[in-house]
Amino acid sequence: MKKIKTDFETHLWADSRKRSGLQLIETFFQLNDLAASKRTLHSIMNYAVKRNSWIKEDPSAIFHFRQSMQSFVRAGYLITLKEKKWAINTQLEDVSPLVLGLLSEKEYQNPMLVFKKAFKEYSIKEFDYFMSGMVYFSLGIYDNLPERNIVNPYIHLIKMLDAAHLILQRKAK
Repeated sequence: MKKIKTDFETHLWADSRKRSGLQLIETFFQLNDLAASKRTLHSIMNYAVKRNSWIKEDPSAIFHFRQSMQSFVRAGYLITLKEKKWAINTQLEDVSPLVLGLLSEKEYQNPMLVFKKAFKEYSIKEFDYFMSGMVYFSLGIYDNLPERNIVNPYIHLIKMLDAAHLILQRKAK
């Protein structure tokens, strides 16, 4: 019986060196700002569910963003595989709800919970399918809307962006 391997190809660079999940996330945030990534993801979602409208941004920028999000999801999965190495627990001291974003207090203390929960509900292929579908529907006018639940993967992606940024901030300290 042949084993099926998940493709972890990063798609963001030409060299073939192996990289860790944390390196991939660092690269993602070097190329994409957290706030801009959330805004772009929200814009793609917003235009995907609107009828008779399409996103005004350059399609090549949208496709590049989809590809970088695809690499980001793979990096998050790699981090969950090496969870013990990246277990970052922080005690919560009077943190403002604005700092938490969509993260719960538990998820803020241990951002790895966000990735575990996301990959427990959805696979890498399902996240790829979601992003491809949202980009497809946001770039044109179509009569039909996406057929599946699109809110949950969107919320998971936003939370993963927050958690990954938090992991990088704590690693830098």
